[in-house]
Amino acid sequence: MMDMEDQERARTTGSALEKAVGILETLGEQVRGLSLAELAEFTGMPKQTVHRIVRQLEELDLLAREAGGDRFIFGARLRQLGVAALSAPRQSLATRQILTELVDEIGETCNIGVLDGEEVLYVDRVECHWPLRVQLRPGSRVPSHCTAIGKLLLAHLSGAQRRELLPRLALTAYTRNTLATVPALEAALAQIRSQGYAINQEEDSLGLNAMAVPVRDAAGKVLAGLAVHAPSARLPLDEMLARRPLLEAAAGRVASVLFNA
Repeated sequence: MMDMEDQERARTTGSALEKAVGILETLGEQVRGLSLAELAEFTGMPKQTVHRIVRQLEELDLLAREAGGDRFIFGARLRQLGVAALSAPRQSLATRQILTELVDEIGETCNIGVLDGEEVLYVDRVECHWPLRVQLRPGSRVPSHCTAIGKLLLAHLSGAQRRELLPRLALTAYTRNTLATVPALEAALAQIRSQGYAINQEEDSLGLNAMAVPVRDAAGKVLAGLAVHAPSARLPLDEMLARRPLLEAAAGRVASVLFNA
């Protein structure tokens, strides 16, 4: 049994841990860094408490300061932990099996991605067997404004998050189909929210189409996207859209693995 001193230490540690998690969750809901004052306001904690916990998290490289500013963002160590959690052997084995079965059904490359800052991070990917394909590994990053998963995840940010993030995107025009202005991108995101899926019609590479569907947690929040990619000559967009039920069924299975949805 714990003595009084051990019990008090446990209560204090638990309280500090809860506060640290609360700060991390608050930052995770934003698309920009937050200052100490903003963290105190959003979490309801005293500024002195926030300062102490943030300093400890910064020392552990779980938080970092934005370059030249006083706002805090996720540190490299925390980002690595996030990727590791999503691609941990148990989850990765299960999602890899789901993707492999989906690729066998559709015959084209499929992947799972999350929004990491202004880019999409692929947490798992299974390539098709065709010699003509775009080869990327899990851990690869791609732009968000011209990819199916990227637009899907941008569409499901809150209005405030989109207003903060979209003006910061480079919006590089990779092809004549790329949505290279904020108004054009916003209009596309509204359509994605309405129809429930996103397409990439030769927006990042001529001759390549993609479609993405949401992967939701138990509360229904979109946390990831599942997509299929294929050359338009091999899988025209209308035929790709006909595979949507297959993707949605696989996305439900992925959600169960990743988020217990």
